[in-house]
Amino acid sequence: MRKQVETSRAIAETIALCKPEVICAYPITPQTHIVEGLAQMVQMGELRNCEFINVESEFAALSVAIGASAAGARAYTATASQGLLFMAEAVYNASGLGLPIVMTIGNRAIGAPINIWNDHSDSMSMRDAGWIQLFAETAQEAADLHILAFRIAEELSCPVMVCVDGFVLTHSYEQFDIVSQETVNAFLPPYEPRQVLDPANPVSIGAMVGPEAFMEVRYLAHHKQLRALERIPVLAAEFEQRFGHAATGLLRSYRTKGAETIVIALGSINGTIQDAVDEMREQGSAIGSVGIGCYRPFPLAALRATIGHAKRVIVVEKSLAPGIGGTLATDVRTALAGTGIEIFTAIAGLGGRAITKASLLGLFKRAEGGNLEELSFLDLNLTLIQRHLDREKTQGRSGPTAENLLSDIRELAAQIG
Repeated sequence: MRKQVETSRAIAETIALCKPEVICAYPITPQTHIVEGLAQMVQMGELRNCEFINVESEFAALSVAIGASAAGARAYTATASQGLLFMAEAVYNASGLGLPIVMTIGNRAIGAPINIWNDHSDSMSMRDAGWIQLFAETAQEAADLHILAFRIAEELSCPVMVCVDGFVLTHSYEQFDIVSQETVNAFLPPYEPRQVLDPANPVSIGAMVGPEAFMEVRYLAHHKQLRALERIPVLAAEFEQRFGHAATGLLRSYRTKGAETIVIALGSINGTIQDAVDEMREQGSAIGSVGIGCYRPFPLAALRATIGHAKRVIVVEKSLAPGIGGTLATDVRTALAGTGIEIFTAIAGLGGRAITKASLLGLFKRAEGGNLEELSFLDLNLTLIQRHLDREKTQGRSGPTAENLLSDIRELAAQIG
C-alpha cells in the first residue's frame, strides 16, 4: 500500500510493525515526531503489548531500554545531537552488554554554538561505541531500515543505530510503500534474547571484568561487528526479495562502471550527488558515486572492490574532526591504502548549510582538473573567517566567535544593500 505521510510518521508506523515491547524516549528535535507517533499508537491501542515509558532525560531513555532489553523485551528509543552525547555512557554500556536495542538518530549538529539543523556530528561522535550504524539515503529507506535493524540486532545480539538526516528526511512528506504486518512477521521472528535476567535462573549482567578477560571481551565485540559485515548483505537481499524494494546493505553504487572519479557520502546528500553525476556524465565526464549504507562496521573490502579502479575519490562529508579534517575520509583512506588512488575530502553542509548541485559540480570539476586541495570546505565564507582572524589579532578582548560572525554577516549584508 502506498500513502503520503511525514517520514517521521512512516518510521513510527514501521517500528510499530516490528512489535517493540518497551519504548522510551525523551523529546529532542528533530526525532520528536517519531516517538510522539509511537506514543499515540500505544495510547490508542493501535500498538498493543507495548509499554511507552516517559523518562526525564536522554540518559534515562537509553538506561530504561538497557534494563528492558536485559529483561528480555524488544526495546526501542530515539534521540539526536546533545541527547546522544548525554546518553554516551549508556551507549557504550548497551553495546558492551551485547543488548539488541534499536535507536533512531535524527542526525543534527552538536553545539556550541546551538544549532538544530542537520549534519552528522552526533552519530560520528559515537562511531566507535560498538553500535552498528546504518545510514538512510531516502525517506523510504529511513522507514525500511528499522525492520532490517531489529533483525540484525537480534540475530547478532548487538545494538543498532538507524541514522536519519534531521529535517531533510525526518520532516519531509513522501510517498511510501507501507509494508504489511504479515510480511514483517515473516522477516522478523519473535525476539528470543541471547541473555535475559530471570529470577528463576539468577545471573549477573555487567559484572566487573579485570585485565585477565577485558581484552577478550572487547575482541568478541569486534568479532561481532565483522560478522555483521557478512550478514548485512544477506539480510538486505532477503529484505528486497520479501518486500519488493531495496534497503541499502553495506553500500550502494551509482554509475561507477568505468568511472575515473568516484564521490563517496553518507545519507540523503547522495540524491543531489547523483543528480550532479548525471549532468557530468552527459558532458562526457567519467564519474560515479557510492553511498555508504553501513558506516559501522565499515565495509572496507566491499568499498575497495567497488572503486578500486578509480583514479580519484572525493569524500563529501557532513562532519568535521577539528585538526584532522574528515572522519569518513579516514575510513576511506584505510580501505584504499596501497591503491595509489587520490583521495580528497570536502567538508560540507555543517549545521544544515545547503549543499547545492551547483556547488558540487564546481567541486567535482576542480578535482577532475587537478585543482582541488586534499582538504576543502564547500562554500566556506572566507571573508567572514578573515574578519574574525583580523579581529583576534587587533583586539585583546575579541569577544565570542559565533556572536561576532553573526554581527559581521549583518554588517556585510547592510553594505551590499
